[in-house]
Amino acid sequence: MNRFIYPILKSTLCILAIGVLFVSCQEDEFSKTNLLSYKGKYPDESSANLHLTFSDSGRLNSQINPPLLNKYNGEESYMDCPEGIEIISYDFMGKPEAILKADYAISNDRDGCMEARNHVIITNLAKGDTITTEKIVWDKRNRKIYSDVPVRQTRADGTVYLGTGFDADEKFTKYTVRNPRGEIIADDL
Repeated sequence: MNRFIYPILKSTLCILAIGVLFVSCQEDEFSKTNLLSYKGKYPDESSANLHLTFSDSGRLNSQINPPLLNKYNGEESYMDCPEGIEIISYDFMGKPEAILKADYAISNDRDGCMEARNHVIITNLAKGDTITTEKIVWDKRNRKIYSDVPVRQTRADGTVYLGTGFDADEKFTKYTVRNPRGEIIADDL
């Protein structure tokens, strides 16, 4: 008799569990909690609190730290970091060389470029120079960083230059501000 009751009891419990799931989940709950959507589009993959480390021949090259990384597949596949991004590049000895921070970043496979937007700050740690702007483009194929929007360069000595853009190598060790103008601090004039 037990061998007949056990399968029936097991089937009944499974049906009840599935019924509870269908009754408890309503469409309202899903529309209120779009945890993985950004501006109405759902990512195909999403990861939180990432710490990506890149190396070359066993030497630390860079780290990318986005609080949230979304990947969208399709005709125009891309990745974005809607909660900001921090990128740290390292020199040959493994010391931090430059830091980039931005409130938003997007990268697509089509042109091999990453764009950082909104409160972009790039700091050259060796020189102590900082560039702030609203948008930069990192051309990964040509290994350069550039911007075509207004920038503000603050040097370690306090000198401030304003410009209409800049060009730099991807490690931000060599850079030029386009159309510089600004104030120079001079102690002995």
